[in-house]
Amino acid sequence: MEPVEIKKGIYWVGAVDWDLRNFHGYATHSGTTYNAYLIIDEKIVLVDNVKTGFFDEMLSRIRQVVDPSKIDYIVSNHTEMDHSGSILELIKIAPNAKVVASPQGEKALKRHFKKEMNFQVVKTGDSIPIGKRTLKFLLMPMVHWPDSMATYIPEEKLLLPNDAFGQHIASASRFDDEVGWDVLFREASKYYATIVMPFGEQVKKALSDVSPFEIDMIGPSHGIIWRSYIPKIVESYVKWSANATQKKALIVYYSMWGSTEKIAYALREGLEKKGIPVTIRNLEVADVSDVLTDLLESRMVLIGSPTVNAGIFPPVSNLLSFIKGLKPKNRIGFAFGSYGWSGQAVKEIEGILKSLGWGMPIEGTNLVYVPDDDELRSASGTGEKLGEILKNDGGM
Repeated sequence: MEPVEIKKGIYWVGAVDWDLRNFHGYATHSGTTYNAYLIIDEKIVLVDNVKTGFFDEMLSRIRQVVDPSKIDYIVSNHTEMDHSGSILELIKIAPNAKVVASPQGEKALKRHFKKEMNFQVVKTGDSIPIGKRTLKFLLMPMVHWPDSMATYIPEEKLLLPNDAFGQHIASASRFDDEVGWDVLFREASKYYATIVMPFGEQVKKALSDVSPFEIDMIGPSHGIIWRSYIPKIVESYVKWSANATQKKALIVYYSMWGSTEKIAYALREGLEKKGIPVTIRNLEVADVSDVLTDLLESRMVLIGSPTVNAGIFPPVSNLLSFIKGLKPKNRIGFAFGSYGWSGQAVKEIEGILKSLGWGMPIEGTNLVYVPDDDELRSASGTGEKLGEILKNDGGM
């Protein structure tokens, strides 16, 4: 792939990872990109770089535009290896380049690479003139690491916010209108749900800090560049950072012999009788990443597990581990399951959901062995009660 000129004299020179299928334990069905941006001015600037193994791909694109030894600044918006993995190779080629980083970024890069670099440390409000353009910096701690920052070029109305507004998607296209909103919304939702969700308050602050900026293009460090759907993705981030949800339900479960599954579908029946849209996910086949994406906008979450070894069945426990770390708020929870002789799983699930501060208006359904018709009718009735609660819920 050739370098792509995204603004006059500014080029995408990153790399496309078509084969990535797992990122920090989350599925990346569509691969990903490692975006890097080359700015040609009186000073030559490279903003971010690429994961180890993709350096040659990035370098070949840079060489089609400029001699890489002439790079004056390497901006490191974030230290994580998918964005800084090639920095030592770059410094070998451009030994006079300054590495621009946040205070935490300087510490992290030194700690990670165990090498001295020619650092220029910046904070919010600092700027670097590079000719007819200016690099302005905004620290965004915990979106999603302590060292994270954004680079803004006011003359171009271009925001380069690293992991904010990203998506894991590999594509020969570079711009949002070339891919389509529906595809990008799902991928951006998944990215936020699995990576950014715990940091809603920090996202709110970052959105507030960038609100005075004139922006007509956003170049994240993963995925597609935003130019046509900026209002839509910003509006989505506003809602997600506020834990705003819709009045719909997510049912997720694992069933060993079909009993917990029967309860799940009975609950769905009851919810749907009350007009509640329901997504149902079986963890035997569903990926955790997709479940968490569904959870992002679901106000009510019903989680089911059989009891195994006096506890929650491992696939459900794994999901709950992710949920605990992501800390979604403003949800209504419900636990259900089946068991043979002990039955602890439902209570354990309830305890985890309560620890998240979720509303738990109805005691969980916990049935012995195979549910009979009366028990399934009762479960459906519980679904109806939950549907009424959701319909009348005044939360976001």
